[in-house]
Amino acid sequence: MAYYVGVDLGATNVRAVVADGEATILGRSRERTPDGPTGIAVTETVLSAIRGACEDAGVAPGEISAAGIGSFGPLDLTEGTVENPANLPEAIDRIPLTGPVANLVGTDRVHLHNDTNAGVIGQRYFSERNPDDMVYLTMSSGIGAGVCVDGHVLRGWDGNAGEVGHMTVDPEGRMTCGCGHDGHWEAYCSGNNVPRYARLVHETEGVPTDLPLDDPDFDAAAVFAAVDEDPLAERVIHRFSDWNTMGVANLCHAFAPLVVYVGGAVALNNPDLVLDPIRERLGDQVMVNVPDVELTTLGDDVVVLGALASALTDGTGDGRAGR
Repeated sequence: MAYYVGVDLGATNVRAVVADGEATILGRSRERTPDGPTGIAVTETVLSAIRGACEDAGVAPGEISAAGIGSFGPLDLTEGTVENPANLPEAIDRIPLTGPVANLVGTDRVHLHNDTNAGVIGQRYFSERNPDDMVYLTMSSGIGAGVCVDGHVLRGWDGNAGEVGHMTVDPEGRMTCGCGHDGHWEAYCSGNNVPRYARLVHETEGVPTDLPLDDPDFDAAAVFAAVDEDPLAERVIHRFSDWNTMGVANLCHAFAPLVVYVGGAVALNNPDLVLDPIRERLGDQVMVNVPDVELTTLGDDVVVLGALASALTDGTGDGRAGR
């Protein structure tokens, strides 16, 4: 029997699944993404997650026929690595992936994708609705998109197409993104940056608040939880919705999707506060078709299932489960 592995390398967690040729999940594993000391530590965690999923499935790593990896970027597809990731410490400058994974599973059929490209592959492969023109938008530690146009996933020559979180939405550049540049969508609306933006609004606009801005554990969840009772939280989430609508409008004008699926921890944990304002405001900002804006149907499995679909289809993601 043929077995396949999918890996989701995120800034917070590494997830792996093992499945058979019918895409039936046989085993799973999840580990925390390390903060260093080097990229090799991240590589070792990926390999450990694969071993864990194989053990859970009762399958030896050497029995794996193909593997898919969905990872944060930027990617170097030629080398099979992540280079200078924006959402990990600066000491992590290079994360080898395809070579070490190929050595572990004993096959060179290892397919590396930007995580959002893996997400759009997974959404198309495993969903009932998989139009040829669609976007998978993730809002988590960072922001990115996987784009499918005319049935083709747009990967880019280096695998880095879809880095839409680094679109400039604020020309005044009041917030600096993790990549080092100013005014990016991700700098305002990612899970890592919502609390930073709340501090900026409080400091520059004097909006009163009971939010624990000085607490080192202050996070985006606290802002979302207080939106109905705290003036600063209300203003931040209102602006957050404006930036998000602007970003999705840019996607509509660039790629004309029929549907935008939204995933990532920020959206999955706050679907009404994230999706409803986009739906309400999008029609006023686009001159083309207004797409359906929906929460991903695959939950937080969307990237790991996309990586698995890539393994099942030799890297293309074409087709659908069970076909």
